[in-house]
Amino acid sequence: EVQLVESGGDMVQPGGSLRLSCAASGFTFSNYDMLWVRQAPGKGPEWVSAINTGGGSMYYADFVKGRFTISRDNAKNTLYLQMNSLNPEDTALYYCARLRYGLAYRDEYDYWGRGTQVTVSS
Repeated sequence: EVQLVESGGDMVQPGGSLRLSCAASGFTFSNYDMLWVRQAPGKGPEWVSAINTGGGSMYYADFVKGRFTISRDNAKNTLYLQMNSLNPEDTALYYCARLRYGLAYRDEYDYWGRGTQVTVSS
């Protein structure tokens, strides 16, 4: 059974940092490109960042470029998202997802976790 379990969400002040983790199991993690997606209250999901199987190619949505860093540890079957310079607009449920067809199709994911809540507020 494929499982993706996120952790690391919290409430932080503007300008703060968080590191999210996503523990994967039930499939060969190193064979799949992976994605972080977020959904803010009242809005649809939007992709945040993506990474290829080996971790050498990363992609970011414009609104997080220069602030967030995606990475993965295939030996630990874990995906990460380092988030710096957080602002209130980053408040959302963040979840990781497995890309079905690879990085060229970032809206096509077949499994995702329940998410971890990030709240940025003073």
